Amino acid sequence: MDTASDNKGAAAPAAAQETTDGFHLIIDALKLNGIDTIFGLPGIPITDFARKAQASGMRVISFRHEQNAGNAAAIAGFMTQKPGICLTVSAPGFLNGLTALTNATTNCFPMILISGSSEREIVDLQQGDYEEMDQLAIAKPLCKAAFRVLHAEDIGVGIARAIRAAVSGRPGGVYLDLPAKLFAQSMEAQAGKNSLIKVVDPAPRQIPAPDAVQRALDLLKGAKRPLIILGKGAAYAQADAEIRALVEKTGIPYLPMSMAKGLLPDTHEQSASAARSFVLPGADVVLIIGARLNWLLSHGKGKTWGGKTSKDWGGQKFIQIDISPQEADSNVRIDAPLVGDVGSCVSALLAGMGSNWAKPPAEWTGAVAERKNKNIAKMAETLAKDPVPMNFHSALNVVRDIVKANPDAMLVNEGANALDFTRSIVDMYKPRKRLDVGTWGVMGIGMGFAVAAAVVSGEPVIAIEGDSAFGFSGMEVETICRYNLPVCVVVFNNNGVYRGTDVNPTGGPDVAPTVFVKGARYDKLMEAFGGVGVHATTPAELRAAMEQAIRSRKPTLINAVIDETAGTESGRITSLNPQSAKKK
Repeated sequence: MDTASDNKGAAAPAAAQETTDGFHLIIDALKLNGIDTIFGLPGIPITDFARKAQASGMRVISFRHEQNAGNAAAIAGFMTQKPGICLTVSAPGFLNGLTALTNATTNCFPMILISGSSEREIVDLQQGDYEEMDQLAIAKPLCKAAFRVLHAEDIGVGIARAIRAAVSGRPGGVYLDLPAKLFAQSMEAQAGKNSLIKVVDPAPRQIPAPDAVQRALDLLKGAKRPLIILGKGAAYAQADAEIRALVEKTGIPYLPMSMAKGLLPDTHEQSASAARSFVLPGADVVLIIGARLNWLLSHGKGKTWGGKTSKDWGGQKFIQIDISPQEADSNVRIDAPLVGDVGSCVSALLAGMGSNWAKPPAEWTGAVAERKNKNIAKMAETLAKDPVPMNFHSALNVVRDIVKANPDAMLVNEGANALDFTRSIVDMYKPRKRLDVGTWGVMGIGMGFAVAAAVVSGEPVIAIEGDSAFGFSGMEVETICRYNLPVCVVVFNNNGVYRGTDVNPTGGPDVAPTVFVKGARYDKLMEAFGGVGVHATTPAELRAAMEQAIRSRKPTLINAVIDETAGTESGRITSLNPQSAKKK
């Protein structure tokens, strides 16, 4: 707070009047609502705001690129159920953060992007201000809500509306536009304090209708081959005990989506992860908790679900728990939509089951167990091999053991093959420990997620990165070193996008578009900023380096050399390539 020290009028007041300004009102509004961390990148006009926020006791984590700061804010929102805050400069900074904001909205991560901007009168008349841009108009179609605050007395309302919009209903990204002039606006201190709002119950429970609950129970009760699918919405809900009780009480096999891994341990006897291709087409009734029937689940139809073609329904009946009623019937018919928050819906199902709920037929659960055990045994054989150079399986066998020994560690994962293989090989044991690209499938989340995971959890972070994916955010290893975060980055280096074997068909001097510098030493990048760099060419070297990184909690990057012939184009989404590409 500032105190007025003089009065240029004819008569000085008897006592100086205490004032505050836009800087402090924004900070106070955030702190009033339990927000204590800001991720961002300083510059005009928000540098002083970052300084004042740090001086007030908030933690300000400064990045090298706004998109990475935005990704950090988004995943912090997923982990905490409070909106993560990303602070950027105007125009280019705002646009850089906008990709992360859009990704947060698509992934249902609560996040608020706060950007400085030019004054409205200049923007509206297009007078050519420094970094002039109508940021509010650009942001609106790409996020859940967007607001602009023009007057200091409205800061409390603006922050409150942004928080409530970000976390209520289906969570998502919110844009908050703060013109440069706002920060310096002053007002009487007590009036400023009175204008701030502590948001009450920003994400209220939404109780499902009793008839909808009964409809779902009736359908589930009549199932011969039931299946439960757990999505990242189930993980976000933090209704861990209720979900586990439902799964175990029903005895139904369950399939976790990637960020729901660990909601129940992947080693749980009812986990059907290793029998995915068997249970999806085989199920007759599917209970979906916090997941969408989008591309990750083949839109609920096609050969994945037993349909004859990509557009055919497989015959399953669906029960879908979602807080958004519009999600039902988005791809296929939902026979029993259950609208409400995950915790309330699951609790309602549990209450309606009574004490003598019949388990699924042994014919179904036995068939699932048989297929699962067969696939697990086959995977074990593959993981036991020790090829030279390493492939994804032999390297991830090490990661699998490290995560098992350190179940509290956070696992960040992105890439094409690096993502797919890690998801299927590395078991998770606790909820919200696996953070990955999620719904939109965007690359470049790795280092932003890793920073936020370390800052929010305080636990060691293991980031498994493809060499291509790492390139999107790799400069943030400096950020990791600057804040001395316990992050161990493992770059699976196979010399290119997907693999390093493509050649230029013309025979010209340029390498193929998918090929990187051969034998690159990513570990040297970490060493440049004072971290630990390790070059690992064998599973033993990788294991020793990862164990030391976890033990020391020092910023570490391991350049794990992978056979450049390993990997497939687009990982497991080759079907999304144009037909001409598939005919090669």
